[in-house]
Order: sequence, then C-alpha cells, then structure tokens
Amino acid sequence: MQSHFSVIIVGGGPIGLACAIEAQKNNISYLVLEKGCLVNSLYHYPVNMTFFSTSDRLEIGKVPFVSNNAKPTRNESLEYYRRVTQNFRINIHLFEQVLQVDRLEPTDNRSRFHIQTNKFSYTCDKVIIATGFYDIPYLLHIPGEELPKVTHYYSDPHFYAFQDVVVVGAMNSAVDAALETYRKGARVTMVIKGDAIGSRVKYWVKPDIENRIKEGAIHAYFNASLKAVREHEVDIETPDGLVTLKNDWVIAATGYQPNLDFLEKTGIRLSNDEVRSPAINPDTHETNIPGIYLAGVICGGMNTHRLFIENSREHAVIIFNDIRHKIQDA
Repeated sequence: MQSHFSVIIVGGGPIGLACAIEAQKNNISYLVLEKGCLVNSLYHYPVNMTFFSTSDRLEIGKVPFVSNNAKPTRNESLEYYRRVTQNFRINIHLFEQVLQVDRLEPTDNRSRFHIQTNKFSYTCDKVIIATGFYDIPYLLHIPGEELPKVTHYYSDPHFYAFQDVVVVGAMNSAVDAALETYRKGARVTMVIKGDAIGSRVKYWVKPDIENRIKEGAIHAYFNASLKAVREHEVDIETPDGLVTLKNDWVIAATGYQPNLDFLEKTGIRLSNDEVRSPAINPDTHETNIPGIYLAGVICGGMNTHRLFIENSREHAVIIFNDIRHKIQDA
C-alpha cells in the first residue's frame, strides 16, 4: 500500500473533495482521509433538510448539480457528492481518523510531514486540513444532559411522534426540528435564550414557526434556559420563574464548533479573541506552519457562519496554485 503522497487532505466533505479534484487536475499525488462516511457532516443533517443555497452554488469540479427544486435536499446532496467522488475516482479512505500531524525534517527544500491515523501511518509533503465544524456540539452543561433522551443531532421527525419534546435553540436546526416533529404529532416546547426566533432562520421557514408559536400549536419560552433534565421531566428557567414540564425527549439544537484543539495540537496559531481565528495567509491559505493549509469553514475559527460550501469552493484553487508553484520551484 502506498504510504507517501505529495498532499494529504484531512476531511472528506465537499471542500475536501474539491481539493482532491484540484490535485488531480494538477497531476499531484494525494490521499483524502475522512474519519466518518463520505461527506460525513451532510450525512448527519436532518433527513428532510433543504439547503439555503441553490444547487448550482454547491457544485464542485464543474459537475452540474441537478435537483428537483432550486434548493436541493440533503438526500440530493448526498447523491451528488457520491457521484462526483465516483466520477473522479477520488482517492479517499473512509472511517480513518487522523490522530496526529508531525513535521519531519524537510528534504529537497520541501516540507515533510508524518500523519498518524487510527489505522495506518503516512508521510506527505503538504497537508490540507478541511475538517468543517459539525462534529463537536455546544454542550448545555446542565444536570441530566448525559441521559439517552438528550440529543444534539436531530435526524428524523417520525421518532418523536406523540411524545413530549423540548427543543432548545432558535436557529435553523431548532426551528426545523420543532416544525417537523410538531407535524408528526409531537407536543413541542421550544426553549429560546433570546426574545425572538433567530434572524438567520431560512426566510421561507421563519413565518411558519412564528405563526405556529403565535397560535399556540408550538409552545415557546423566550428569554429562557433549560436548567435540568430528568427521566420524565425537565426544568426551564423563565422570566416568570422555574417551570417543570413532563418530557420524553430533548433536542438540544445548540450549534456546533470546529475542532480547533486539533489545529493547536498541530502547531497552528489561533487568535487570542473569542473567534480564535487560525493564522493563515489569505492569498495562499497556508498557515504559520509552512506546508500546512486550511480550506473551508475551519478557516473562520469560531465564526462558523461566515464560510459555507458556496464561498469556500475557491479555497481549493487558491491552495493548489500555491502548491503547484512550490513544487515547480523545488
């Protein structure tokens, strides 16, 4: 089995696949390492999710993305990226997690790295980290959060039919979960930290959730927080005091964060502010460690709402323009 590549790409999401396609175009040997399934983050999206972006904005490798409607569904996106992977015969190892990236002594004026995964070891000249941000949920840090009835990953609404469900949050994931489970017969209560539904909620969904709350079909506590979870009930802190509700399931749609600890462990500098932005050259996307590049939403640190597939696809081209020139100059 081949163990050395010019480039190893960490992350098999849409941006990691875009990087692989650019490597092929430039005749540069590469390997994509993905700790889960293909486009793992998209796979864990809710089953009935519809993208905010139109299908053409999600295309990579100049492969047309044809969907039934202008805004594609999760299932359509999975089919599209499978087809792209198959058509380009992308060299990808699935369910292989990168544990550590170490810099070796450079040879022939090239950066050189050792990559250790949960299965094998590799060496490479360049590393691209495109790990996204969907793997680490924000925890509530409350009693009972560890119970099996609490989930940070909502998937299918049928599971919650005719049950008492608490949904924590007010952004797209929370709103989708509340509306979909309500329409399958769940008795839904939303716990919302602020005084309104989030401003970034999809414009065609926002009036729906606001009207369901207004008519009382979905109950909502604003300026509230979930304080404790027990087997058959929950405690909610509200402006009017503590409320205890009968409860079967809690969907904590509190958002997700990138694995910045992995970047720090690799030696990439992060800013000292709350955004924790990685140190990258905006013209090349190379980090403070020569030979290590970042692509996709990971470039934004904790500001995960700034970068998406549609405005990160260009990262692959920028990175391989730099890698190609450095290989030619070596």
